[in-house]
Amino acid sequence: MEYTEQMKNRMKRVEGQVKGILRMMEENKECKDLVVQMSAARNALDRAIGLVVSSNLEQCVRDQIEKGESTEDHIQEAVNLLVKSR
Repeated sequence: MEYTEQMKNRMKRVEGQVKGILRMMEENKECKDLVVQMSAARNALDRAIGLVVSSNLEQCVRDQIEKGESTEDHIQEAVNLLVKSR
């Protein structure tokens, strides 16, 4: 699978958020503020997971259709990945 610039940019954003969280910890920021930022980072990572899985699923389904094969297994695998990620 080819990972797009959009996917890479999302991960760079998550990386920046995590670095910011570490900085907050080093500065002994309030727990509430830290948890808010951690939640935002987790949500951003969840969105990145969704983008990667959906893009991969789309390509797999296209390939299966071109081959005249069933797409059911790929769709179920994608759903399982999304469920497992939460």
